[in-house]
Amino acid sequence: MNTPFVYGKLPQRIDFTDREKELERLKNNFNSLVNTMIISPRRWGKTSLVKMASLLATQENKKLKVVHIDVFNIRSEYEFYLLLANEVLKATSSGWDDLVKHTRFFLKQLIPQVSFSPDKQSKISFSIGWEELQKHPDDILNLAENIAQKKDLSIVVCIDEFQNIASFEHSDVFQRKLRAHWQTHQKTAYCLYGSKQHMLLDVFSNYSMPFYKFGDILFLEKIPTSNWVSFIQKRFADTQKEIFPEEAERIALLADNHSYYVQQLAQQVWFRTDKRTTPEIVMSAFEDIINQLSLLFVNMTDLLSTRQLSLLKAILNNEKQLTSKATLAKYDLGTSANVIQLKKRLIDLDIIDEMQGGIRFLDPMYKHWLATRFFDISFSYVSQDRL
Repeated sequence: MNTPFVYGKLPQRIDFTDREKELERLKNNFNSLVNTMIISPRRWGKTSLVKMASLLATQENKKLKVVHIDVFNIRSEYEFYLLLANEVLKATSSGWDDLVKHTRFFLKQLIPQVSFSPDKQSKISFSIGWEELQKHPDDILNLAENIAQKKDLSIVVCIDEFQNIASFEHSDVFQRKLRAHWQTHQKTAYCLYGSKQHMLLDVFSNYSMPFYKFGDILFLEKIPTSNWVSFIQKRFADTQKEIFPEEAERIALLADNHSYYVQQLAQQVWFRTDKRTTPEIVMSAFEDIINQLSLLFVNMTDLLSTRQLSLLKAILNNEKQLTSKATLAKYDLGTSANVIQLKKRLIDLDIIDEMQGGIRFLDPMYKHWLATRFFDISFSYVSQDRL
């Protein structure tokens, strides 16, 4: 029997949890060609949301094509151009003959070459050098729009890990180049998102950055506990197993409503359940996940300085004034300026995040491990719906 809980891969429609408002909004943005930027911590379901919205939008609009690009491993402007050209042409071509024809028609000035691997995967390269391409990137940056105009299509280009372009050489110049081209497109829209929330906030929300007010910004929130409870109970019932609301709620709270971890913990509880779940099964599954992650957490912690760890301890102890004299002395944090630098570094490392509601750990399992196994701090889990 297949597990009713999915994590670490794209879910099917039946496995998709809540997010109905965000899904409808994103689908409508795709169909209306509204540029969209999605911001949330990693593993909160951004990619699943984008893929599901793409599926629903293309089912409604047969003239809509969605291009999916992941720039996680892209390290230069030149690599970005190659990837963009390859993926746009693949998504808008009906076959390899069509792809070759489009390549030669739309990119002829770049002297393109199309090669095919044994598994029939196409790959486009260009005969001109990088210096020449850098001077004339218009054909690639306008490629989706030119194809859409020529074939009377609507195209949405979705770019995952978009924050990585900040690491390119002369990144500000490159971002201005992208914005200057893309903002003129009429039949093409762009959906930009990634896993580094603090970097994306700077790219999209900083008025001095090129992509400021580029389009609709969608902030993903955690799925409420009550929604997780009903989802978990239904998925258990669908497979002739039973879980009481209290145990389903405990799963959500132990995972801090973190989409990836709720699905993982629910799956492990489901595996251990014959007919009916018990509180002991839930806690056993939770501790097993913590044990599996312990080596990773040890390695993460070994890379932190003594004062970085002291600041994390203060956060775990719910210290409200991290820069007060009492807190500085209690945790040996140095000066208030030092606390600001420590906090910034921990944010850059994706260990914590700072929002209007305060500071939070991005990984709830690491938070639990650090509190209970490293610092020997105990804390209780409270439903967010009751706060």
